[in-house]
Amino acid sequence: MTQYLISFNDGGMDHIPDEDMPDVSKAGLAVVQEAKDAGVFVFTGGLDSQRASIVATDGTVTDGPYPETKEVIGGLFVVDVPSREEALTWAAKTAVACRCAQEVRTFIPDPDA
Repeated sequence: MTQYLISFNDGGMDHIPDEDMPDVSKAGLAVVQEAKDAGVFVFTGGLDSQRASIVATDGTVTDGPYPETKEVIGGLFVVDVPSREEALTWAAKTAVACRCAQEVRTFIPDPDA
């Protein structure tokens, strides 16, 4: 099986009215539970983009993201599924639940695994 990152950009859910957020949260948690029940769930979480730091190869720490950064990940969901098509199916479920587009990327397999 292969792991896939399903993510959305920070601000991707800004169009959702505050009063709808409990329903969005409930729908998102239902997709996570479905993934757990299916045995494909790896990890999920939201990210605080305002607390990012960049650590350079020399150890220098800079608060970020850098100003030229146009988009940062706002939330992510990792699934371990047998095909890209199945990952896209999970992304579609997540898009409906979170009411925003999802990006799907494949993790490079560990050659030692």
